[in-house]
Amino acid sequence: MIYVTKPFLPPIGEYEKYIEGIWDRVWLTNNGPLVNELEIKLKEYLSLDHLLFLTNGTIALQIAIKALGIRGEIITTPFSYVATTSSIVWEGCEPVFVDIDPHTLNIDPKKIEAAITEKTSAILATHVFGNPCDIEAIEIIAQKHGLKVIYDGAHAFGTTYKGRSVFEFGDICTTSFHATKVFHSIEGGAVVTKDASLLKEMSFLRNFGHNGPETFSTVGINGKNSEFHAAMGLCNLKYITEILAKRKLIWDTYTKRLSHARLGSIQIDTDVVINYSYYPVIFESEEVLLKVIKELEGHKISPRRYFYPCLSTLNYVKHYDTPISSDIASRILCLPSFHDMSEEVIDMVARIVLRAINN
Repeated sequence: MIYVTKPFLPPIGEYEKYIEGIWDRVWLTNNGPLVNELEIKLKEYLSLDHLLFLTNGTIALQIAIKALGIRGEIITTPFSYVATTSSIVWEGCEPVFVDIDPHTLNIDPKKIEAAITEKTSAILATHVFGNPCDIEAIEIIAQKHGLKVIYDGAHAFGTTYKGRSVFEFGDICTTSFHATKVFHSIEGGAVVTKDASLLKEMSFLRNFGHNGPETFSTVGINGKNSEFHAAMGLCNLKYITEILAKRKLIWDTYTKRLSHARLGSIQIDTDVVINYSYYPVIFESEEVLLKVIKELEGHKISPRRYFYPCLSTLNYVKHYDTPISSDIASRILCLPSFHDMSEEVIDMVARIVLRAINN
C-alpha cells in the first residue's frame, strides 16, 4: 500500500545511541537534557529567539490561547485540520469563521474586519500546507483593533517568509512535530514567541503551573515531552536539509508530470519558500475527485482529502457561510509524498490521476 505520507526514520543505530544515554541517565521526562538540546538546536536551525518543545501541536494551540488570556471570539479559518477549531472550543472560546482566499487557501484578510465584534479578542490563522498567510495584512488589522495573533504553523516547518522563519510572526506561532510532518519527533509540537515573559508563562503552563517543586504560579497542564521523543527529533534534525530537498524534488516532478492536466494548485508568493511537505491538487469537481480516489485506491494508493469536511460544518460550532472553503474542501486532494518515494512511483501516481481525469 502506498500511503499519502510515510515518516522519515533515521538510521536505527543513531537513535539507539541516544536511547543508551537515556538508559544510563535514567532521566526519561521532565525537561531532560535531550529536550533542552533539541530546543537549542531548533532555535539555532530556525534562527528563533524562544521555543518550547511540547507534547503535540494541539497542546501548543491550547497553551497559546491560555497564555495570551484570550476570551470570547477568535476569528479563524474553516480550512485547516480540526485541531485548529477544537482547541478554540476546548479553551472556552468561540470560533468565528472567515472564508479563505481561493488561490492561497489561507484565511482571507479582506474579510476579517467585517467579522470583528466587541467580543473579538484574537485571530488564529493557519499557514495551510506550509503556505504563509498574508502576514502583513493580518498584523495591520490586529494592531488596528487591539487583537492577539496566533499562527497555526503545524504544516510550516522550514517555510520562510522574506528570508525569515514563518514561526517568527504573530504573538505566538505553534507547530506540530507529529510523525506525518516533514520534521517529526514521533509525537510533538512547539510554541514560538519573541516575548520572553510570554515564554516564561508558557513554560509554567506546560508543567502543571510549577514554579519550583512546591510552588505553582498558575493553572497548568501536562504539556511536557519525553527524552525519547526529543531523541527522534535530534536524529531527524540532522537530515532536515536533505528531507526538504527531496520534498521539493517530488513537488517538481509531480508538477511536470501533471502540467497538462486540468488541475488547480495553491498560489505561492514570490517572497515565500515553502517546505513542499504536501502536494495538493484541486479538481474541477467533487465528482472528478471521487473518480480519481477510486482509481488510486484500486491500485493500492491512498491519497488524503486534506482538509475535508470544511470546519464551519462541525456539529459543535456555530454555522457560518464559507462557500469558498466548502467548495475547495470538496475538490482538493493531497497525493502521496514521502522521503523515500521513487520517481517511478511518482510517475505511476501521476499516470493514474491523468487516466482517471481523462476517461
